[in-house]
Amino acid sequence: MTSAGFRFTQFLTNGVAAAIILAIAFSFAACGGESRTETDADAVAAQDSLRFEGETHLRNVRQLTFGGNNAEAYWSFDDERLVFQSDWSAINDQGCDQIFVMDPATADGDANDYTLVSTGEGRTTCSYFLPDGRIVYASTHEGSRECPETVMFEQGRYVWPIYDTYDIYVSNADGSETEVLIDGEGYDAEATVSPDGRYVIFTSTRSGDLELWRYELATGELLQLTDELGYDGGAFFSRDSQKIVWRASRPEGDDAEVYRNLLEDGLVEPSALDIFVADIDGSNVQRVTELPGANWAPFFHPDGERVLFTSNHHSLEAGGREFDIFMVDLNGENLERITHSGTFDAFPMFSFDGSKLAFASNRVAAGEPTEDTNIFVA
Repeated sequence: MTSAGFRFTQFLTNGVAAAIILAIAFSFAACGGESRTETDADAVAAQDSLRFEGETHLRNVRQLTFGGNNAEAYWSFDDERLVFQSDWSAINDQGCDQIFVMDPATADGDANDYTLVSTGEGRTTCSYFLPDGRIVYASTHEGSRECPETVMFEQGRYVWPIYDTYDIYVSNADGSETEVLIDGEGYDAEATVSPDGRYVIFTSTRSGDLELWRYELATGELLQLTDELGYDGGAFFSRDSQKIVWRASRPEGDDAEVYRNLLEDGLVEPSALDIFVADIDGSNVQRVTELPGANWAPFFHPDGERVLFTSNHHSLEAGGREFDIFMVDLNGENLERITHSGTFDAFPMFSFDGSKLAFASNRVAAGEPTEDTNIFVA
């Protein structure tokens, strides 16, 4: 997930084109490189104008939003709705990202297709459904009703602000009955929910560093899952709720000192990140990737043996502004590039039935990237 940390809109203002969230059919056979021939794939591609050469796993894309920045679309447990964050002026005139929900089967750009979930105040990020249909998200609105200032560069470094006014809220999907779920001193955001409905995992500075914490919904019990220096965030559960995957920095030497100084100022530099997995109690940590650049936004494949993630490791020589979605085994082997739009592809999330995948891209049918971020489904 993004947060005041990994926000795709901050990538955009740093020169990376705006993203589009897509939900696409993603067959298990295609993921495994089985079943379809290249001739079959080419025939499908000819009918699918938002699918680019080499994207053999993607099918049948339909657009759901039509302007602004719409990001991090995550499925409800019944796969009937998507919750997302947006600054699209047709539905949000406040200026900062707010949380909305829509029905992907019927949304076609009419403002009435999108329901505001958050309060319309402050800045929000990282929304996710609970099994009962309520939604968790992070917001700064109790700290200030205004949009907080966004710091982009600090001493020549590209940085993200870590707002200490972020707390985690829960509300009904129509925005009613909003209440605090998780709060405390410092930053609390980037919450996702285990498929068994038992836990919320989130990132917090309550220990003095950006660490992963687990919250048990039934008891309110908190457990710190990570304790190494660096930014641990954007975590998701495996389909069986037994493992977690996340992205993290592990600064050393002078980089560690820079990291500490920036964090003291409420900032973090997201230039070097890799993907990690562990058991849900934080044990058995395993580093999945060891690649240059920013490797982030991971999500488990339904088989539990692979993860999808976003990376610019392959484009660093050209400036690192092209991000694509990759798939890799948990042991770091069999790295495969999934997207080939030549622009920005990120934030993959499988639907619970495994038939669709949400992800972000600035692709358009004509091949020229747009500065709008839109949501698509297939």
